Formats: sequence, structure tokens, C-alpha cells
Amino acid sequence: MDKLNRKKDALDYHAHGRPGKIQVLPTKPTNSQRDLTLAYSPGVAEPCLKIAENTDDVYKYTAKGNLVAVISNGTAVLGLGDIGPEAGKPVMEGKGLLFKIFADIDVFDLELNTKNVDEFVNIVKALEPTFGGINLEDIKAPECFEIERRLKAEMNIPVMHDDQHGTAIISAAALLNACELQEKKLEEVKIVVNGAGAAAISCSRLYVSLGARRENIVMIDRSGVIRKDRQKLDPLKAEFATERDLHTLEEAMEGADVFIGLSAADVLSAEALKTMAPNPIVFAMANPNPEIAYELAVATRGDIIMATGRSDYPNQVNNVLGFPYIFRGAMDVRATTINEEMKIAAVRAIAEMAKKPVPESVMLAYNIQNLRFGKDYIIPKPMDPRLITSVSPAVARAAMESGVAKSAITDWDAYTEELSRRLGGEDALLRTLSSRAKAAPKRVVFAEADNYKILKAIQIVKEDGIAEPILLGNRKKILDIINEYAIDLEGVEIIDPLEASDMVEQYATYLYEKRQRKGMTLVKARSLMKDRNYFGAGMVQFGAADALISGLTKDYATTVRPALQVIGTEPGVDRVAGMYMMLTKKGPVFFGDTTVNKKPTAEELVNITTLLDHSVRKFNISPRIAILSYTNFGSTSGDVPETTREAVRILHERYPELVVDGEMQANFAISECLLKDNFPFSKLSGKPANTLVFPNLESGNIAYKLLQELGGAEAVGPILLGLNKPVHVLQIGSSVREIVNMVTIAVVDVQTKQEEAAAAKEKRIFQIW
Repeated sequence: MDKLNRKKDALDYHAHGRPGKIQVLPTKPTNSQRDLTLAYSPGVAEPCLKIAENTDDVYKYTAKGNLVAVISNGTAVLGLGDIGPEAGKPVMEGKGLLFKIFADIDVFDLELNTKNVDEFVNIVKALEPTFGGINLEDIKAPECFEIERRLKAEMNIPVMHDDQHGTAIISAAALLNACELQEKKLEEVKIVVNGAGAAAISCSRLYVSLGARRENIVMIDRSGVIRKDRQKLDPLKAEFATERDLHTLEEAMEGADVFIGLSAADVLSAEALKTMAPNPIVFAMANPNPEIAYELAVATRGDIIMATGRSDYPNQVNNVLGFPYIFRGAMDVRATTINEEMKIAAVRAIAEMAKKPVPESVMLAYNIQNLRFGKDYIIPKPMDPRLITSVSPAVARAAMESGVAKSAITDWDAYTEELSRRLGGEDALLRTLSSRAKAAPKRVVFAEADNYKILKAIQIVKEDGIAEPILLGNRKKILDIINEYAIDLEGVEIIDPLEASDMVEQYATYLYEKRQRKGMTLVKARSLMKDRNYFGAGMVQFGAADALISGLTKDYATTVRPALQVIGTEPGVDRVAGMYMMLTKKGPVFFGDTTVNKKPTAEELVNITTLLDHSVRKFNISPRIAILSYTNFGSTSGDVPETTREAVRILHERYPELVVDGEMQANFAISECLLKDNFPFSKLSGKPANTLVFPNLESGNIAYKLLQELGGAEAVGPILLGLNKPVHVLQIGSSVREIVNMVTIAVVDVQTKQEEAAAAKEKRIFQIW
């Protein structure tokens, strides 16, 4: 994309449709006259009176506790300089957008038409009753220091100039990790800071707070090294003036361990870089072009760890890693300020997060197959959803411990869950299932262990304590992949069916005896048992594993057939079925059959329905089942309506305890109002269905895929129903997250079957007595 097209796209993006990037939306119902009388006059008087009695109730009855002001006077906008408050407004709107999407914080952007420090401070101070926090933005130095200092001293809500502290916090986290990787101690490293503006001074101050020695920092501005003997030395710069006999950047770089660039493009030469100490750390953060080109730096020094401000290179120092979550944590405990303890807590939380396994969703977002702590990954990626649940609690806890919090968090698990919900990541059912799986992990055998996605998922379930994995396949091939991608699977059992002759013979004999009157010979059984799907099913059948996961690289039928032949269906079950759990914004909805039965008869639909009912109950959810068609309660004749209608009749007759009805169209099944208004006699009237039975495989398969792609729902499955022991089949091309979800389901399936078996045994013993 050339520069002209990029400019046009940027302008079109801001101008298209509703101009700008943010809007205000109501949080309460406004559909009726009654709603409006509560929202405004006369109902609004009641919260007004309560707040008048107790000012703190403003946090209870208004949006103040989740509202930040992004305030600027447009005197230092990005790299554009003093362009005025109106011209800076798109940036402030953008900042508000980032607050919202990353931390669910509402924002009003305020552009002030003043360069006078007193006027600026007085205006912002007067806004304290409205806002829960103040984010200062794009204000030139040195005025920004004085403005922030005075506002922090005179206001009782969090105030932060992000241009100063955001860069400081993120670069400090990166510096801690870079020092660890380069085996350097922060209190010993020699640091060169090129630039002496607001960000440079704040970075240096924070590094000192973390342990760096002030005498080891050399700061450079346009005039050269800032020395104590400089004439007319700026008071702010004097804080980092040196007595060392250094005058130029080149002189300062000799033997330096760390270079911090907050200045201009291409000011650092390859020759100067060569003079740095072994294993140098270079943060060239000028935007859009760094102080030294990334390619040149890494070509010049093979031992370098480098960070920039750009997203197209590793280790982007991006303020969005910090400010949304710092304000989130500060406001959630009603902190009266953002102090040094809170900033340091954010630094350490960000640094520690980089050392943890990276979610697949992050790697997919950045098109990186394998991302782990190292020279090219010293700080998290901005799209990592764990930031809010790592940084915000750390900041909130630091506010409480340092005595600046006006309210306290007592249940940190609940707070973390609340933070996840703010980003639309509620997925409460999945989290519940995950917790249940971790409580009693089971042995899960993976038939396709020579696949990177499978191994990555295995690493996650092992680290999270969800399952005890067993790997099937060629040992050398599996170990080669593990070593290539540095996947930590130490101690995990690997079995190659081609080398496990005793197990093959045991399983083959069983298969032969079971199917000898269905064309199975012992020779054929031995051959089949060398196939990992047959061998894995044999392990589950004989108790060498509790569940089998397969299907990532083979079609569904090829994967299901071995399980049916070796394990078979549950007693009283004639056929298996496939179910998807769709995680929607309105909660989980279960779809079936989506994978097995192409054109079920009425009797088969009855069997599918009872399988679904039994399975949904395992998730501690009461099924409300709708039998779907393109008609409603006999409105039209045809093969599908008549088949589904007959299935409903049989279900009502045989299983009157089930909450099931139909035939009905999908929109009536999931709309409480539609069903109640048009078919009040339905057994589902009053609440929407949460379990949908489709009339054929085509409709079920199409529906779940459409909802997944267009409706934004997460599909968990297919969950195979009706087998005597747990086997679950992945869809070809499943993501690592989907594989992990299926393993979680498989472990819970094992737990449930074991609980049911124990209950049945106890019942038999009781009957004998």
C-alpha cells in the first residue's frame, strides 16, 4: 500500500458513516415512557438526593467509577508537534477507543484551548466530580511535568500523563527481562538514554526505582551529554546530569550495556553499537523510524536484544500494554492516585507475563507459530487477553497495600472473573468445566501426537493440570517436533504402536473375538491395531487410558469407526450422535446432531434427543429442547415437518418428564417473546430453548458453522455422544484452543461416567442388602 492510499484509507476510516471513533450508548432500558421518567425527571431526583447525603454514592448511582477523561491541549501530538487542540482530537478519540476495547473503561476526550499551566490545572481540577480518572495526553514538556505534579497533589482521583509513565512502565518491564536473558544485573548496568523529554526523564526515574544506579545513567539531548558543568542547566535535566568526562553519544556508548532511544531516527550508528559491552540491550523507540534500523542492529551485533516502538518487529514497546489496565486496577479500588508502588506492580506483572506460555489466539493474531520467552519476546503482545487479568489485579493490590485505595477487593478470583467478563470473555461454563477437570485430571491418549498443534495443546493441558497426556506415534518424529519448537513435555509418556507388540496382541485378540462373525480375522485385527486410532481405542477399552482424542488430520468417519468397533455404544444406545456446545453472548446453546446421522427417522430423532438431554445435564444445565423444522406446530405438511412432529409425539408419550417441544422454527425456539405471543401452549413457553435438535445433518452442520463465523459464537465440539467410553473427535484443522477445550470435555466426560458407574454399583449393592 503506497503512502497516498494509506492517507486516503485513514481519512475514509474516520469520516465514513458516523464521523469519529466513539459514541455514547445508554446502559439502562429506554424503550418506554416509564423508563424515561426513571432515567430523567422525576425519577432521577432519588439518586440525586442520595448523593447529596453521601458524596461517595456518586460511584453507586452514576458512571463516574468507570469514566476517564483523556485531556490534551494539542501541544505535542504524536510526532506532529504543536498542532492545536482540534487537530489533536482524533488522537484523543483513539485513546478513548483503546481504553474501551482493552479495559472496558468509558472515556470522554477533552481538548483544552489553553497553553497556560494555571488555566489548564484549574479546568481539570474542576472536573473531578465527573470523572473517576484523568489521563493526560500529548502535552509538551516542560509544562506536562508541572501540570501532572499539581493535579496529582490537588486531586483525589488517579491522574497519569501516559506519554511519560506509559513508556516508562512498558520499557522497564522489557528491561527487567532483557537483563535476565543477557545475565546482567540492573543495579550494575551502564545505561545511555538518548533523549531528554518527558518520556526519557520518567523512564530514567522508574529504572532508578527498580534498582538502577543514577550514576550509571548518561542522558543525552540535542546539545550532547548532559553534564553537571553545563551552563544554564535545565532543572529537570539536572536530575540526570553526569560528572563523567563524556560529551557525545559515541563516547557514551563505549562499554554501555543498555541504550534507551527516545529521540529521533537513525542517530545511532553501527560503529557506535559495536563499541557497546557484550550482550547489549538496545531499545530504539523513536517512531515511526527507530534510532537504528532493526535489520542493521541485529546484523551488527548477533548478541543483541532489541526492542522498538513498531509492531512489525519483535519486542514492541507499546503503551497499550499498560495504561488501560493501570487505570482499570486503580479505579476498581477507588485509588486516590497512581503512585510509584502501583507503577512498579504493573512493571513486574507485565514482565512476569512474558515468561508464561503464550495463548494460541495471540500467535494467530500475529501470524507467529511459536512464541516463547527469549530474545525476540521479552514483553507480551498487545492483543494478549491475559493482560487485564494480570496487570489490573497487581495494580489494585499495590494501591491497597500502599494505602491509597478507598475500597478493597476481598475475593480476587471473583475480581479476575469480572475482568474477563468485561472483555466479553465470560465463558463461565468453560471455566467451570476447566476447574472441574483440574480437580481430578484423567489420562488422555492422543492418536496424532506427531502434530505441532496437538503437542502445543498437550503442553497447555499438562501445565494447567487438566489431563495426564499419553502420546501415540513415532518417538523420534514426536521428539523432533518437541525440540524444534521447544515444547515442554518432559516426562510425558510416548508409545509407538509399532513397537508395543504385547499391547497390539492383547487389543487385536479382543477385537477379533468381538467381531469374528462380522468378517474380522485375527490377522486383520493385528494389522488394524497398528493404526493409532484403533490402538488408542484399545487403550481406553482396557483401561490403559481414560479417553481418546483424535481426528485433527483424518475425516470424521475414519476416526469414529475404530471407536465403534473396539469400544461400542453404551448399553441401551443404538447409535451415536455429535453435539456442539455453542458459547454465545446469551449463554451456552447445545446443537445436535451435527456430525453423524444424515437423515434420521422419527425414532432416531428421539434417540438423539435423549442422548442430548442426558449429556447437557452433565454440564449441570437443565435442558430445554426444541425439535426444529421449517414449520411451526403443524403449519405445513412435508417430510421434515411430519418426521419431527412424530418425534415430538413419541417424546411426549415416552418421556413426559423432558422439557421438549416442536416442531418449530429456530427463531421461535430461541425467542421467549415470539413463542409466548404466538404459541403460549408450548412446553417451552416462558424461557428460550437451550438445546436444539436439527431434523438432519445438513441443517445442524450448516447452523453451527454459520453461528460460529457470523454470530461470533465459540463452538466447542463435536462432543461424541453414546459411546461406552469417552472418545472425542476433533474437526480437521481445529485450533489449539479448540483442542484444549475438547480435552477438557473429555476429562469431564470420564469423571461423569466414573461417577455414574460408582452410583450404579452402590445402587446394586443397596438392592442386594
